[in-house]
Amino acid sequence: MTEYERAGVDYSVLDGVKRAAVARAAATTRLLAASGAREFGGSRGATAYVVEVGGLTLAMVTEGLGTKSIITETYLEQSGESRFADIAVDAVAAIVNDVISVGANPMVITAYFATGDAAWYTDERKSLELLAGWQRACEESGATWGGGESPALPGLLTGAGIELGGSAVAVVPAGRRPVFGDEVRPGDRIVVLPSSGLHTNGASLARRIASGLPSGLMTPLPSGRNLGAALLDPSVLYPAFVRALLDSPVEPHFLNPITGHGLLKMMRPAADVRYVLDTLPDVPEVLDFLVGESGMSPAEAYSTLNMGFGYVAVVAEADADRTVDIARKAGHQAFVAGEVVAGAKSVLIPSLGIEYGGGELQIS
Repeated sequence: MTEYERAGVDYSVLDGVKRAAVARAAATTRLLAASGAREFGGSRGATAYVVEVGGLTLAMVTEGLGTKSIITETYLEQSGESRFADIAVDAVAAIVNDVISVGANPMVITAYFATGDAAWYTDERKSLELLAGWQRACEESGATWGGGESPALPGLLTGAGIELGGSAVAVVPAGRRPVFGDEVRPGDRIVVLPSSGLHTNGASLARRIASGLPSGLMTPLPSGRNLGAALLDPSVLYPAFVRALLDSPVEPHFLNPITGHGLLKMMRPAADVRYVLDTLPDVPEVLDFLVGESGMSPAEAYSTLNMGFGYVAVVAEADADRTVDIARKAGHQAFVAGEVVAGAKSVLIPSLGIEYGGGELQIS
């Protein structure tokens, strides 16, 4: 078993259900005609679903934060510090970083806050921080907060926790085509925007590791920060970068956040090519700590956690430097990390001796 499977997350099971869901969903496509709409078939199994209706090309997605909220609750108990504004940003990031990856700009975001007991909201410190963080993340993403749902689910969720999720509708700019990765070709360059830390993937693994440490989330890292504080650094929101990219002459061939499955997500496009990564981002201290404590090999680590890869854009060689410049002007670090070469679908990290084959990612 992998360390992530030991933490209760088995992608071999989850991905099988996803593939079955995609097939079932595709069987309903015919019903779009009644609304005068048509789908972009390439969006089935992509980061967002895309349809054309009324002269607009719209993308939509539903996402959730997962178990990172449990870390936030535990950290508040152990440290007295509330980080609920930060996990609200995380939840919005999970949503918008997916929907932008088909080449769309977020327009509306809705929220889903589920608790086991409505009494969760009586702690105004937590609930008001949560709302403020959600608003801030929507504004940073350039989208309106359109509403949502906040059910209390006793018996289904514990009274101590909250589940965060939501949806987004985004617009593909006029004159642009959705981005599904079908134009990736040898010679393209891979531009990387680094992550800030854990982001929205790996919280169950982090919780498992923290539970086995004598000081738990208060365990000091080499820098002197404690583990809990570092785990709760909010995710980076990338919509400003994609918005600026779509406003430029650059034609992105592939866009994707690096979350679940780590660098295996590079192989999401259908193109039968090799993604060679010669330059790696710095690994955030907290991820380096998790890898060391879990004993994961480099190959397992880079296919489980983001390991510093926050977002990737595959563009033509001639557009690589311009893409880096666009990212930096949008407030992000960015660099050209590698290139696309001819060969069987795979991801290679020569400096670490890692190679992932195309058969290792089966999500659609």
